[in-house]
Amino acid sequence: MKRYKKLILGGILAVGIFSAYKASDEYFEVSKNLDIFASVYKEVNLSYVDDVEPGSLIKTAIDAMLKSLDPYTNYYSEAQTEDYRFQVTGEYGGIGATIRQRGEYIVIDNPYEGYPAQQADLRAGDKILEVDGKSAKGKTSDDMTKLLKGSAGTDITMKIERLGVGEMVKTFKRAKIKVNNVPYFGMVDKETGYIKLTGFTPDAGKEVQDALKNLKKNNERMKSVILDLRGNGGGLLHEAVNVVNTFVKKGELVTSTKGRDRDNNRNYSTLDAAIDDGISLVVLIDGGSASASEIVSGSLQDLDRGVLIGQKSFGKGLVQSSKVLTYNTQMKITTSKYYIPSGRCIQKLDYSHKVNGKAEAIADSLKRNFYTRNRRPVRDGEGVTPDIKTPESKYTKITQSLLSKNIIFDFATQYRNTHDAIKMTKDFELTEKDFQDFVTFTSGKDYNYNTDTEDALQKFKVQATKENYLSELNSEYESLLNKLQRNKSNDLEKYKDEIMQVLEEEIASRYYYEKARIEASFDNDIEIREAILLLKDTVKYNSLLSAK
Repeated sequence: MKRYKKLILGGILAVGIFSAYKASDEYFEVSKNLDIFASVYKEVNLSYVDDVEPGSLIKTAIDAMLKSLDPYTNYYSEAQTEDYRFQVTGEYGGIGATIRQRGEYIVIDNPYEGYPAQQADLRAGDKILEVDGKSAKGKTSDDMTKLLKGSAGTDITMKIERLGVGEMVKTFKRAKIKVNNVPYFGMVDKETGYIKLTGFTPDAGKEVQDALKNLKKNNERMKSVILDLRGNGGGLLHEAVNVVNTFVKKGELVTSTKGRDRDNNRNYSTLDAAIDDGISLVVLIDGGSASASEIVSGSLQDLDRGVLIGQKSFGKGLVQSSKVLTYNTQMKITTSKYYIPSGRCIQKLDYSHKVNGKAEAIADSLKRNFYTRNRRPVRDGEGVTPDIKTPESKYTKITQSLLSKNIIFDFATQYRNTHDAIKMTKDFELTEKDFQDFVTFTSGKDYNYNTDTEDALQKFKVQATKENYLSELNSEYESLLNKLQRNKSNDLEKYKDEIMQVLEEEIASRYYYEKARIEASFDNDIEIREAILLLKDTVKYNSLLSAK
């Protein structure tokens, strides 16, 4: 027995000594490499041929180091802390408007309803000429953001130029801006509610819960609800749990986190009674639904609490934590992976085994099957797959060009400045005359674009040239190209319905802001139409949530 005790004790001592040596080796490696880095930094700072900015040099080094890990581990300098705070809280001090670059100037893009810019009657399309007496000419969007932001209650004076009106001066006070996580909720028909969730900053769960309460209170016939997570890139993990808790009873596991540091291993369950854990639910997702959006959609799928419609989600199963550093700097660092109720992790890319510096998708052979509460099969390693897949909606090339070249934006600006009012969004429709006015407006403007056919022809020309066939085929090639150009001249009329829809959304938003843009999109929304049809078909809805 004593011999066994000696062996066990010896084994424990050996492990302890090995661990001590391992820790010592790691400490030496860290110390050695920090010393090497300091030496390189010192020599560059002292000897490089041109002057260098020490702070900028270090920032570049830190950014490059963190970039080698994953895209979500980031360092924020003292000057960037306000931007970081906005990412986490959705709050900042400013005027309450987004902006966009237009040549040498910045223009107002979208004023937030109820905030200083809108209250001062700043409108989308207004060109900013001066801020507090400083010329805005040549300023970048970042430059302008710094000028517009400031402590709540401070004065700001802006000189703007409005199309068709001329120059104007606006003086008002900045305010604390809190961007809503739920910019819109309402009814898409008499029985179906709709909640649009765009972020997971503080109070996201409360906003969703309040929206559902409001819909239930004011619509006695409501039987179902659509939760729209499309394009929602995520945010705070605990807010994702709170959103799930809106539809799921108290005590249900929503997600677990696991990392190298055991302190990051935690289970997150719903803490309160649900607002409604029985109402029929459809969740809309797409390739822009990431992180917290995938916790919500994935856990609701795993618990068989709702049907998912749309396209496969982004596939971000990593969790970041905030770390406060010295000199008012901070960082966001990936500390764990999250796992939803079935046990699956939806992380799509493997950042620990990069190939030529790039993360590769997890191999199909390494993906595993898991099962929802009702024993429906689901997979890990590939984002969240919807129960009903719909094709990805893409604008035609002409509409994309009209948007990117700001022609639709500029026409909406002109329309707003020549029409004092329009009907409420649900009743607003552009007339044939409005469309012809738009066609006239586009005349002489550059919105050149290549169709997919033109791209294919260009590839054909390149290949034919390489193989010495072009001289024989050139006349046919030119003939096809000319016919295509003639057909393109009719594209405004050919894609009239789509262009009119986008125009109506843009114009409606000029009068009734973001709520109107969302509401105006309902009529041509494939996923919403699919959701309404499903929610009216109780048999199909229940079958989708049952084991096959």
